Amino acid sequence: MSNMDRNGILIDESEKFLDGSLFAKMAQGGAAQLRANADEVNNLNVFPVPDGDTGDNMSMTIESGVAAMERIESSSLAEVMAALSKGMLMGARGNSGVILSQFFSGMAKGFDQIDRADAEAVGAALQVGVKQAYRSVLTPTEGTILTVAREAVEYAVKNLNEESTIRTLFADLTQEMYTSLQRTPELLAVLREASVVDSGGAGLFYIMEGFNKVLIGEEITDAGTSRKAAAPAVDFSGFTEDSEMVYGYCTEFLLQLQRSKVDTASFDVAVITEFLQTIGDSIVAFKDGSIVKVHVHTMTPDKVLGFCRRFGEFLTIKIENMSVQHSEQIEAKKEEPEVAAPPKKYGTVAVANGAGIESTFKDIGVDFVVKGGQTNNPSTEDFVNAFSKVNAEHIFVFPNNGNIIMAAKQAASIYDKAEVHVVESKDLGAGYIGIASINPEAETPDEAIAGSLEAMQFVVTGSVSNAIRDADMNGVHITNGDHIGFIGKEIIASCKEKVDAATALVDKMFAGPDKFMVTVFSGKDASAEENEALKAKIAENHPDAEIYFVDGGQEIYSYIIIAE
Repeated sequence: MSNMDRNGILIDESEKFLDGSLFAKMAQGGAAQLRANADEVNNLNVFPVPDGDTGDNMSMTIESGVAAMERIESSSLAEVMAALSKGMLMGARGNSGVILSQFFSGMAKGFDQIDRADAEAVGAALQVGVKQAYRSVLTPTEGTILTVAREAVEYAVKNLNEESTIRTLFADLTQEMYTSLQRTPELLAVLREASVVDSGGAGLFYIMEGFNKVLIGEEITDAGTSRKAAAPAVDFSGFTEDSEMVYGYCTEFLLQLQRSKVDTASFDVAVITEFLQTIGDSIVAFKDGSIVKVHVHTMTPDKVLGFCRRFGEFLTIKIENMSVQHSEQIEAKKEEPEVAAPPKKYGTVAVANGAGIESTFKDIGVDFVVKGGQTNNPSTEDFVNAFSKVNAEHIFVFPNNGNIIMAAKQAASIYDKAEVHVVESKDLGAGYIGIASINPEAETPDEAIAGSLEAMQFVVTGSVSNAIRDADMNGVHITNGDHIGFIGKEIIASCKEKVDAATALVDKMFAGPDKFMVTVFSGKDASAEENEALKAKIAENHPDAEIYFVDGGQEIYSYIIIAE
């Protein structure tokens, strides 16, 4: 057998195998490479408005995985890959982030029980990753991250031979991933019209490019940029030498079950849950493989840790005095239902951005609002934590954004303390009307939500935001800096003034049948004068309409308009 690769380069025997130590470095490099290019991926937005967030979502997803991976010390590929995968699963944000987490979850399954893998075994694991990514999407669309992953893996695996190394495999993978990415506009008309490549595919390419750079010893320049949000400063004035402990400690940790202590495969997390109920509340405990995640509010965190250490060792621990947390967190704690109280039949969780919108949702019956939306997609773990705040047998979840649905569903599949039903509200209007239409007296969940699903069909939601580039879409010429009115993926108008764009948008929305009510959520950049001018325009053009204005306080969108 030759010791030269196909390019005539002497093969180092260490390049024949991928172990956990090398893969950890590759994952760190992939995260850094994406982090350095996240803004570029964000800007690969089909719509020329500043709401692109794919780069941030995918970056935060893999960063969560890397953080989990860095908490273990192992050279086993299976163990390192499993830690990365679990971290990505809980940190997944946005549809592309969820698909990315599923791709790596599939790879982790492919590496199960493998401490180090040759190029052929790595190729096989990549193929498992592609299959799981496709399965995670109800209706896979070609021309997206799925296509880029599949075509690149197929190409790299096809080129494997007895001289292949880990380096040649990832060189082929990265090369074909770039080529496949450039072909995505040929498969998706919306990309072709916007003159961009698929953003999710671009994010995956940058990750693999980072993998490849580590393998060839090339430095990754990310200019110290970090996509992680800085931790807010803690106000310790809430707890002084004269204070009494009232709220207890918010205690969270990841517990790695140990074979020397328990049968990890058959271990029932109910053992932990039943104990926690005797000394705490706001309990979340679930098992993912051989790792148990626990969240509890308790006066005695030492007892929690002592009890749980019977079964394994801690990967992470976070204990916070809830009296010194931000007032917002304290208020949220006050609003939580007492665990001792019997659960109500139905509860509701919704995603919203903007103080006014959040308040409105609570007024119409939402039990817990997950803060987020476009450019700020909540993670799988954010949803799991939200579910734990709702004391109900059945929880209806309204993501209110098409890019958040997959994370909500992934969280629903993990959470086992209630039956979670994800209502696929793809915009704020659908969620707003759907929540208001829930029947709390219904016998079954299907009956409770039937009216919501019907009402959501007749709602139209439009938005106004500013253009970030020149474009021609849907027969509308857009000039950078204009204000764009759009419904879903359809551009309605592009105007110099936001009130004109919003007026044209409402006129289009009322052109359909039976629209008689309009609710306008005004954003942070909409002035009181502009709101009054828009209200007058709507009243003039549609004298029979019922008009409601709410100070939504949302980012990105000057106006979110709901017609029903």
